[in-house]
Amino acid sequence: MKRQKCLEQPPPPSHQHSQATTTAAANTNTNTIDNLPENLILHILSFLPTQDAITTSLVSKTWCRLWTSIPSLNFSLIKFRPHKTPSATRRRFSGYINRTLISRAHSPLRTFRLRFLYKDRFKSDVDSWVRYAVENHVQELDFGFLIGPSLRDMHVYTFPFDVLHGQVRVLRLTLCHLNLPSGVNNFSSLNLKSVYLDEVRLSDQMCSDLICGCSGLEVLELSKCYGMDCLYICSKSLKELDLKYFSRNGEEVDLEIDCPNLVRLNIFWVEVKKCCFKNLFNLVHFGYHIGHSNSFYRYWSRFFSLLDQLPQIESLAVQNWWLKFVLKETFSKDFLLYNLKHLELQTCYTQHDLLGMEALLELAPNVETMILDSLHKIDADESLSEDLASKPITLSISNLKEVKMKRFIGTENEAYFLALLKKQGVVLEKIVMQRGINLQHSIGCSAENSG
Repeated sequence: MKRQKCLEQPPPPSHQHSQATTTAAANTNTNTIDNLPENLILHILSFLPTQDAITTSLVSKTWCRLWTSIPSLNFSLIKFRPHKTPSATRRRFSGYINRTLISRAHSPLRTFRLRFLYKDRFKSDVDSWVRYAVENHVQELDFGFLIGPSLRDMHVYTFPFDVLHGQVRVLRLTLCHLNLPSGVNNFSSLNLKSVYLDEVRLSDQMCSDLICGCSGLEVLELSKCYGMDCLYICSKSLKELDLKYFSRNGEEVDLEIDCPNLVRLNIFWVEVKKCCFKNLFNLVHFGYHIGHSNSFYRYWSRFFSLLDQLPQIESLAVQNWWLKFVLKETFSKDFLLYNLKHLELQTCYTQHDLLGMEALLELAPNVETMILDSLHKIDADESLSEDLASKPITLSISNLKEVKMKRFIGTENEAYFLALLKKQGVVLEKIVMQRGINLQHSIGCSAENSG
């Protein structure tokens, strides 16, 4: 039996084979994820929801406490395992966050994100989470509160703005109220660079205090905010401004923007009664969109009648209402957007739309890139006169280098537009038609050869 057992054992490896095996094992060991630099592993883990990042502690002994130094925390009630009742789930979720923060090393935080269905009984917990983030020098704070099954059950968290200090650079808040410091001077400890507010109640005075108090604010986005009678945005530091879905109990709002260093301005679905632009001489990009209905045209036209105050813009994002607009001879005959190089136009390709495109391109003869996206029309086009209905289309595109047609489906009108590009005699570097798969032509081909 002993001899048989001995025979069943593999023969001893040769010296050469043993050395190769040892080398292979060493290479395998050096290529494992455990041997990655710790800062790289932490960077990878920071992209995971915190609950998943904690689970990685089971990978190896090396990872056992690694999660406690992750620079980003991301807590989401939606991704938390549900329990018997929604109330029990929220209670366990809150307890889970508290235990996580107690166990975590007190190391600097890059981001702290929260998605939570708030109830008043959790106020002290949420307050403590804000304080924890600030005390650990968080740079980006992102707190979003969800809506319950019934609006009557929705409790609103009041964010304690006064606990913030100079380490916080980015603030994102959704569905909450603000407790702002009283007086602009009490903002002096803040160094906020970007503020994003979504469905946050703001009074006129609160909005003014926030903008004036954050003297270094460069990016501001206000979306579906309410409580203001007038939107007055005045800042010497602001560079990017996005205004979206404003409502004043179904009434129009007045808008005034006075930002001498503003570079980008996007306005989406804001019904403006009066509009005033001041000192926007550094603006490079301007965009405005609203529902394409005859009842909304007046808002659209109020913004674009101010274009003669922005002759320096290089990028424009707009809907194609231009035929209706230019027929009113809003601008002087010598007005041109000489610097406009990039045009994003929501349009269809009917005669009405092509006439509008022609009119816009006449105002912007130096466009180099044109991105065309489909336009959903709530109302049908107004009827054209016989002269306009039969008018040949001539596009001013002598400097055009690239055309991108989004959501291309190959209709007759789209085909006619492509044929129209060929007839202009311009040499394009690229035509892109997107219909789920990009059909991109090679660089340097002419429009005529790339059809």
